[in-house]
Amino acid sequence: MTGASRQVGRRSGRRVAGGVLLVLATVVTFWQVDLRRHAEERFLAVARPVPAGAVIGGADVRVVRVANPSGLALVGADRREQVVGRTAAVPLAAGSLVVSSQVGPPAWPPVGQAVIAVPVKAGRAPAGLAAGARVVVLVAPAAGADQASAAPAGRTAAGARRAVATVVSAAGADQAGGQVVTLLLAADQAEGVASAAGDVSLVQLGPGQ
Repeated sequence: MTGASRQVGRRSGRRVAGGVLLVLATVVTFWQVDLRRHAEERFLAVARPVPAGAVIGGADVRVVRVANPSGLALVGADRREQVVGRTAAVPLAAGSLVVSSQVGPPAWPPVGQAVIAVPVKAGRAPAGLAAGARVVVLVAPAAGADQASAAPAGRTAAGARRAVATVVSAAGADQAGGQVVTLLLAADQAEGVASAAGDVSLVQLGPGQ
């Protein structure tokens, strides 16, 4: 290769490298500008819990800034009047962002499911049980009740009523340490749990269980 050819090759390599650096710089600049733009966007968040079917008041929502919320149907702060005064379609948890589908005619509980409240004595549920937790509900047979030798559908081998549910809310503990926990579960299982006599125990499940 002649000296002139080597010089041309070096110049071509420098042009390619310069082009790559220019593209990278453009991408980084665009990302930074886009992030700053989204960081300035203001959306509505839930200031305090709102049950499904309740009217959303002005004190129930607040304005927050969220960075890069692409893909989420969030309600912008400029649409506050479209939320306040309307009903919550589903329970709104404090601290969550308001999504358009959460506002409107009540759609709670979902079709085929039901909501029940169960009393849970002290020591029969994990501490700090929060909304959204998945739990196994066990209702032990009342003292003196006949225990089944086999485990029919919805019961354990010991005869306890069993169902899987999602925690909607957990009221503060009373003087005896017990609490009332509201659960979402299949409608047919809800009837069985609500009508079962005995003490309720809740076993929290891990993610994906």
